[in-house]
Order: sequence, then C-alpha cells, then structure tokens
Amino acid sequence: MKLYSFWRSTTSVRVRIVMNLKGLTYDLETVSLPKGEQFSDAYAAVNPGKGVPALVLDDGTILTQSMAIIEYLETTSPEPALLPADPVGRAQVQAAAQTIALDIHPVNNLKVVTYLKSQLGHSQEDTVTWMNHWMQEGFTAFQALIRDDTPFCFGQTIGLADICLVGQMVNARRWGLDMSAFDRLAQIDARCRDIDAVKRGLPEAQPDAQPA
Repeated sequence: MKLYSFWRSTTSVRVRIVMNLKGLTYDLETVSLPKGEQFSDAYAAVNPGKGVPALVLDDGTILTQSMAIIEYLETTSPEPALLPADPVGRAQVQAAAQTIALDIHPVNNLKVVTYLKSQLGHSQEDTVTWMNHWMQEGFTAFQALIRDDTPFCFGQTIGLADICLVGQMVNARRWGLDMSAFDRLAQIDARCRDIDAVKRGLPEAQPDAQPA
C-alpha cells in the first residue's frame, strides 16, 4: 500500500497511527501542502479533493478521506479493534471522534485559513483566533462526550476517539490553544503519545518533517 501524506496534516496523523497500530506496512509518499503539491494534475488524479491523506491499495484502488480510510482498515484489519462491538458504544465513540473530524477540522484546515487571509482580508492573528475559537468549542463538547473514569477516552486501550484527539492536539499546541479547561484531554494525549505506534505516526517522526 502507498499512503500519500503530509507530516503536519492532522488527518494524515490519524491514518498513520491506525496503520501503525494494526501493524500494516506501507510506502509513504509525501505531498507538501505549503508548496501546493496537492493542486498538481498528477495528485488531483489520485485525490480529486486535493487533500491528504490518500491510500492506494495493493490492487490500485484509491481511498480518500481519513475517516473512510480508517473505517476500511478497521474492517479489513480488525485487530486491535478501535471501535466497540456493541452498537451503542460504537456510536458513542464515533460521535466523539466526529466532533473533532467533522466539527473542528473542516473549519481549521489549510484551505479555509488560506481563503480567510487571501480572499477575505483577515490577518494571521485573525486566523489563529478563528482556529482557537473552534478548537475551544469542539474540545468542550468532546470532553463532555467521553468517559471520565478510564485511562483513554472510552476504555482501557486506545481507540478511534483517542486517535482523532492526538491529531487535533498537534494543532492545539501549534496555535497556542489555552488548555486550562482540558486537563483530561491533555492527559489522554500524553498517554497515547507514549505508545510506540503513535510515536511513529506523529509529525516529528516523519521523513518530511520540518524544524519547528
């Protein structure tokens, strides 16, 4: 398999972690978002959405959108399970994960922030305020949705909600989000980052990582 990825992409972080946890081998193809490589005709043929990640399966099938890729991997490589087997528990974990994947990330990604600056005239300071506002709101909801009596978001082991949290925490640290109200999230993130498969999926571990 080949994974198209960018080191600091939080959606790429999710998929890299899942593939590492499940012991899957893959070739990494880096796509520099700041350089605009996602807009090339060659890459648009891989992913018409012009984003990362994209996963090319061994038979040439291309999958896009991180949550769809993760669902495919969970189905085809079910161990270790990242979602509960019972329908209610599964829906609760997905709801928390999607609070990050569908509520926070879409309004904080590069193309939205670029549009705010280049087309609507907002400053860098404005866009940082924008991103922190949506992370603050999203993390508040996320923290209310997860359990408060387990090492990870919903149990004794890392799951899909934890993985989405780890990715979003990359941006929270990058943009200086005030985490004073989110001690539990910071603790879960630190616990996850001690896992080898997670460490290998983090931005700083990637071959295309740039100095801070």
